Amino acid sequence: MIYLEMNHVKKSFGDLDVLKDISLKVNQGEVLSIIGPSGSGKSTLLRCATLLETMDCGDLSYLGEQAATIVDGRSVYAKSAKLSKIKENFGLVFQDFNLFPHYSVLKNVMDAPVHVQKRPKSEVKKEAMELLATMGLEDKADYYPYQLSGGQQQRVAIARALALNPKVLFFDEPTSALDPELTGEVLKVIKSLAEKKMTMVIVTHEMNFAKNISDRVIFMDKGLIAVEGTPDEVFQSNHTRMQEFLGKLNH
Repeated sequence: MIYLEMNHVKKSFGDLDVLKDISLKVNQGEVLSIIGPSGSGKSTLLRCATLLETMDCGDLSYLGEQAATIVDGRSVYAKSAKLSKIKENFGLVFQDFNLFPHYSVLKNVMDAPVHVQKRPKSEVKKEAMELLATMGLEDKADYYPYQLSGGQQQRVAIARALALNPKVLFFDEPTSALDPELTGEVLKVIKSLAEKKMTMVIVTHEMNFAKNISDRVIFMDKGLIAVEGTPDEVFQSNHTRMQEFLGKLNH
């Protein structure tokens, strides 16, 4: 089943065309990594997919439900009630954690399921504690974000996204704010989610990780998908920009 579909996505900021014509599909249980140089449009694509940014043109649908369709060359979005419903299909983990500083770890994880999904507190608390245990953080439930390392904060952010039971989990450079040691902790968690067949879209600059975890990889360059395929197809591609990009990383 197709969980996410985007067609002919275009997005400009003033005179700058950031996304020029992007189409992609993500199937149930699939891990898609998006790689490419800075400024290639990766994060903007993710922000369009998660409705944080409005597309100028493009179709967007989750599990067959249309969030936006192209009408006369422009994106027309569904009514806000429908969009709210569609938003329940995905979770997003940011590069800078975005935790509520004045909430405990447990409250950070419980807040949205209780207030947005209106689920019973006792049930949410039980699930939140289970998620924290999965992240190796059950002993940190009463801590506040400032008392945690960056890697621990990012694992709380992942638990918080999972607490909403999303169908698709998006990661925007989940390790770019972390030092190498802490990066490993977070990548381990993402890998375990992949093993459980969680559908994920990951914007990352960790090439080995993208190679090992992904079912498919998209290499973006200048607002377009330059290369797309299995990790082997993409990383062994003869595409000039892909080779240049990998060459720069290896120096």
